[in-house]
Amino acid sequence: MKQITAVIKPFKQEEVRENLAACGVTGLTVTEVKGFGRQKGHTELYRGAEYVVDFLPKIKIEVVVNENDVDRCVEAIIKAAHTGKIGDGKIFITNVERVVRIRTGEEDQAAV
Repeated sequence: MKQITAVIKPFKQEEVRENLAACGVTGLTVTEVKGFGRQKGHTELYRGAEYVVDFLPKIKIEVVVNENDVDRCVEAIIKAAHTGKIGDGKIFITNVERVVRIRTGEEDQAAV
């Protein structure tokens, strides 16, 4: 099993969720996060005062899928989250050694 973690622009959340659902993903975790990459934030003007926004709002989506489904899910995320502008985000893929469903005690594939 693999965990796919995608950090994307907030307004792309629903489109990414829909694309993952179309790939057969039945559960995911969404977290509101802040961060920056190459864009290093930006400057804004508020009531005549200029200030720097170092951390930009992002959405982190985490899903656990079978190894066979990774490429399809990654492509679905890219298709939905891509704008072609800086700050589109990143996708991280990591190994999942064990999964346990708390309610039933099921493990691994049965727990996903």
